Amino acid sequence: MDKSSKQFLFDLLTTPSPSGFEQKIQRVVKGYVKSFAETVEVDLHGNLIAGINTKAKRRVMLAGHCDQIGFMVKSINKEGYISLAPVGGIDTGVMPAAHITIWTDKGPLKGVVGRKAIHLQSAEERGGGKVDIDKVWVDIGAKNQKEAERQIQIGDPATFELGVTELGNDLVVSPALDDKSGLFVAMECLRLCAKSKLNVALYAVSSVQEEVGLRGAKTAAYSIDPEIGIAIDVTHASDYPGLDPAKVTPCKLGAGPVIMRGPNINPVVESQLVMMAKKNKIKYQLCPYPGILGNDANPIQVSRGGVAAASIGIPNRYMHTQVETCCLKDLEDSAKLLAAFVKSIGPKSDFRPQ
Repeated sequence: MDKSSKQFLFDLLTTPSPSGFEQKIQRVVKGYVKSFAETVEVDLHGNLIAGINTKAKRRVMLAGHCDQIGFMVKSINKEGYISLAPVGGIDTGVMPAAHITIWTDKGPLKGVVGRKAIHLQSAEERGGGKVDIDKVWVDIGAKNQKEAERQIQIGDPATFELGVTELGNDLVVSPALDDKSGLFVAMECLRLCAKSKLNVALYAVSSVQEEVGLRGAKTAAYSIDPEIGIAIDVTHASDYPGLDPAKVTPCKLGAGPVIMRGPNINPVVESQLVMMAKKNKIKYQLCPYPGILGNDANPIQVSRGGVAAASIGIPNRYMHTQVETCCLKDLEDSAKLLAAFVKSIGPKSDFRPQ
């Protein structure tokens, strides 16, 4: 992967962006794309929309959401311990003993999720079971409520501690690879297309509030009014222990981007993506989804009079935990595939299913 591109990805992964608190990461995106995008705008919802060849009548929209699951400070008790409210689909099972960062107006504040020592747990508690977030507390080292309140406000956002760990075989581990990996791919595709002669206007959107209802892509698609809209998001890898092969579609890290299939996907766009992967010798995987996807392709498809929608999935292990794992090669190949697709669109390309 290009050195500056990799640094951009790592900058995204180390910048907090819980749903509704995406301003910091949008500044990172803007700083990176302004050197090659013709237009960069942030709308009233908070979406960042970067465009090239914007005078073309036909429009293609790529969407990768910048928001991540997280928390908000709900209350502070007399002893100075913090209670959290979830933002998005938090897996409470991974919370005990986690490192937490509260993003205050005064700067980041470190804390840990406490857990009763095993020696003091009842037999029922030792058996595990569901973790109730209302019984989870964060210890910031405060002596009491007053000291905690001098540092924190009710409603401050929080995340798992951010950072990137590199493993073997081009794997990276980080909270919020869902979906900063997809955001990276959207902007990387824009960069790869920036100096090419295109027959379409290309808009790459860093969309907001996906984790709380696919909201940003809905308003961005309405504004852009694209003919084609492609969501780039993570998808479940199946190459680790504990999964039933009969219940999951095979999906491996390092085996290439996943091209989704099903009623949420325009069959012409899907076919063209497969053709471009084969033509450019890019490894790819297929995934059937017989319903409506739970990503930005969902609202994009039904915007205005309808959009030729598609979705690229980036294989991801351990989704919605603080150790999400992806392969850098899959990200790189996803961007190359999308760039090849955009460049392949000709004046007479017709994406109406018929």
